Amino acid sequence: MQQEIQKINKAFLGHPKPLFALSATELWERFSFYGIRPLLVLFMTATLLSGGLGMSKEEAAAIAGIFGGCIYLAALPGGWIADNYLGQKRAVFIGCVVIALGHLSIGLSYFNTALFFVGLGLIVIGTGLFKTCSSVMVGMMYDKKDPRRDSGFTIFYMGINIGGFVAPLVTGFLQTQYGWHLGFGAGGIGMLIALLIFAFKAVPDFKEFDEKVGMDEAWDKATKYNKNAPYFIAVFFIALVGVVVLSMSGVINLNPVAIAKSMTMVILWCAGFYFLYLFFLSSLTKDEKKNLILFVVLFFAAAVFWSVFEQQYTTYNFFADKLTDKMVLGYEIPTVWFQSINSLFIILLAPVVGGIWVFLAKRNYELSSLTKFSLGLIGAGVGFLIMAFAAGSIISNNGGVENAANAVANGNAILASPWWIVASFLFLTLGELCLSPVGLSIMTKIAPGAIKSQVMGLWFVSISVGNVLAGLIGGHANEENLATLPDLFYQCVWILFAVAVVLLVFKNFVKKLEN
Repeated sequence: MQQEIQKINKAFLGHPKPLFALSATELWERFSFYGIRPLLVLFMTATLLSGGLGMSKEEAAAIAGIFGGCIYLAALPGGWIADNYLGQKRAVFIGCVVIALGHLSIGLSYFNTALFFVGLGLIVIGTGLFKTCSSVMVGMMYDKKDPRRDSGFTIFYMGINIGGFVAPLVTGFLQTQYGWHLGFGAGGIGMLIALLIFAFKAVPDFKEFDEKVGMDEAWDKATKYNKNAPYFIAVFFIALVGVVVLSMSGVINLNPVAIAKSMTMVILWCAGFYFLYLFFLSSLTKDEKKNLILFVVLFFAAAVFWSVFEQQYTTYNFFADKLTDKMVLGYEIPTVWFQSINSLFIILLAPVVGGIWVFLAKRNYELSSLTKFSLGLIGAGVGFLIMAFAAGSIISNNGGVENAANAVANGNAILASPWWIVASFLFLTLGELCLSPVGLSIMTKIAPGAIKSQVMGLWFVSISVGNVLAGLIGGHANEENLATLPDLFYQCVWILFAVAVVLLVFKNFVKKLEN
């Protein structure tokens, strides 16, 4: 019997058996997400004659930022619903279904533009249920002191990025060859595959693991059932439908840029009040409150990181589309394909970084979470420093700011080499691997059991803030603002380096909280 338990507990690359199915489910969900996201700003800024929406870059970037922000912001109510009503299993299943419907709606927006925004909304709702719970379920398979935890999340993160690598290649090809809507619709197929894998592989594996190995927490029912949860959900949907109807009828006018600015402040204030509520009014123990202080520090550091990292869908997309030489051997690379570079580097480097953490831990040289976070911020800073050099190369190669701007406008400029973006993505990826999987692992380890999904939701709120800020910043990063583009990149570099220094200064104090 003990041998069978060990076999199940180490069935997948030395990790619990359900990790494979969960990683595969996440892979296809991320295929759907990363497949459409690079297309968003390009589609919205494309002219009406070319099948786009004809929006300004500022509006399109703001909408993309709001969408990305809402994706992760929805993780907080999604986690609450899982904890208090659905449980992890049903939340993931329902999330898959809703996301698939969202992709179908976007694909059908060829016939009605309004379906494009309805589809974005459905993807936000579905991801709110799915994203938090899938990560929580990974953490449930490990004891808090299990040395495999960080490497397990790195493997899970690798699965995510296999989907992230393949998706832009597929949707970018479909978009250039057959139009926007077929590219958008391809993601729906990915979600259907994710749904099948979760229902027929992940759920049976989890059931077997729970029965034979055992888990301390419930995965197939609510942690603490709240009888009022269905009423809260009903009120939310009624309010949401009301806003949609009023906006579509023209009663209320929604300004994307203004919404993004207000949204950033509202999220930060709400997160702050929620932290205070958890610290002073909830029934957390003294040790759990100490962990909450660590969480707050990492929350704000992560928000700064994501505000820069998530510009790959706005700033990098605009730069690749208009300011990068995409001709290779007589073939023009689709702009969207550049979005696969980050995921490719993660696939190649994740095992290396994960192995380094395990190697150091076995020799009692394990880096603290603050050190890893600082390395992540520094990596992102170097990535943006490279982009500042890339922007500067366009200006210098074309004889100064004014000449460069005119040359770009006339279509005869000497554009930046694509290798600038490749090199920048390398350092962004190294930064991400130092920060993101480690952050997920820490959150599942320090989160109080009764509100584990909600705390994971708060972690994704930091990514939400970063996405909205990235949308606001990205709206200014285009060929029309070429003169100020290097300064924009440099500002991001100094902010990242400054936060990294602050974390290192307070490392010893926070390390006491972590222990």
